[in-house]
Amino acid sequence: MSSGQKLRQLLARPEIIVIPGVYDCLSAKLAEQLGFEVVATSGFGIAASTLGLPDYGFLTATEMLYSVGRITQSVNIPLIADLDTGYGNALNVIRTIKDAVQLGVAGVLLEDQEWPKKCGHFEGKRVISMAEHAGKIRAAVEARGESGLVIIARTDARGPLGLEEAIARGRAYIAAGADILFVEAPQSIEELETITAAFPNVPLVANIVEGGKTPQLSASQLQNLGFKIVFFPLTGLLAVTQVISACFRHLKEQGTTANFPDLVNFKDFQELVGVPKYLQIEQEFKS
Repeated sequence: MSSGQKLRQLLARPEIIVIPGVYDCLSAKLAEQLGFEVVATSGFGIAASTLGLPDYGFLTATEMLYSVGRITQSVNIPLIADLDTGYGNALNVIRTIKDAVQLGVAGVLLEDQEWPKKCGHFEGKRVISMAEHAGKIRAAVEARGESGLVIIARTDARGPLGLEEAIARGRAYIAAGADILFVEAPQSIEELETITAAFPNVPLVANIVEGGKTPQLSASQLQNLGFKIVFFPLTGLLAVTQVISACFRHLKEQGTTANFPDLVNFKDFQELVGVPKYLQIEQEFKS
């Protein structure tokens, strides 16, 4: 069974799927260890962790797919990849999707922003035409072949053009063959309710960015509204930034980490990355 087919099985269940955003292999392995059944790469997180830059379209397709491929290999649960705009027109989307399938990706996000894109909760976003993005969705559907890859169509039109336009685009993208709809950055509970009322039979994504534009509702609240997936794309990134900052500040001030309370035990970390397993394999192949 392909990873896309595994994801489709999870989507067939009645409950909402809570999906943390990951940005490297370690964060993905932690999510898997803690029992999450799906992870999603965060373009924001990958840009910040690999380039030290904001989510302003600095990552190339090659850089993004390299990171996605490494993360996919590090876990045994389905991974949804944030592939921005597909990195060009419909022809570029075809190549991007074929590469994602070869990497074992379970699902992809494709958004309708102009390139270079921006984080969905930033100001100043611009979108391409509805017809052009619908064509890119059709190209993605064709390129996935029989892989079972789940295609999530994202529209960023709410910010620059309003919610009514975002809903119209959502209908066009679902008609083009997208499996799931993601209306980015609704700004109130009333807007979330308007989205679910407009798409009663379509799996919908809610995206919760701490400090972002969308109300920070719980998974159960979002399920009651009618959402199928909730992403928490930056939660891990924000948490680790806070802890590393506190730890380094403690080290700078105290000259030691002996009394810092929030360090993972070194032995436990070795278990997480598989040191005992590889030590055993090493012993088996020694001459």
